[in-house]
Amino acid sequence: QVQLVESGGGLVQAGGSLRLSCSASGRTFSSYAIGWFRQAPGKEREFVAAIRRTGITYYANSVKGRFTISRDNAKNTVYLQMNSLEPEDTAVYYCAAGNNLDYTVEGYDYWGQGTQVTVSS
Repeated sequence: QVQLVESGGGLVQAGGSLRLSCSASGRTFSSYAIGWFRQAPGKEREFVAAIRRTGITYYANSVKGRFTISRDNAKNTVYLQMNSLEPEDTAVYYCAAGNNLDYTVEGYDYWGQGTQVTVSS
């Protein structure tokens, strides 16, 4: 069992930056792939970025070059650095843990409660 808690969301102007954190407790954190997803009002939850146990990273095309995912296994934490934010990035952001890296919601077994990111124009 893994418990995940996101933090770092907030209100930011377009062009600004935020860093989200996903803190984990429970089973060995370093053995999991971690993904970030987001869900805007009225839309389905979508893949944003993910990081393998090995540290290899993957990004959705919409955030590539602007967002960076990283992990600190000693702190049981994964980060999502978000730069050059756009109003279209407004959503609730969720982190998730799974045995394998996946681009789909169904590929992850454990989820956090989410953190709101709002980007004003």
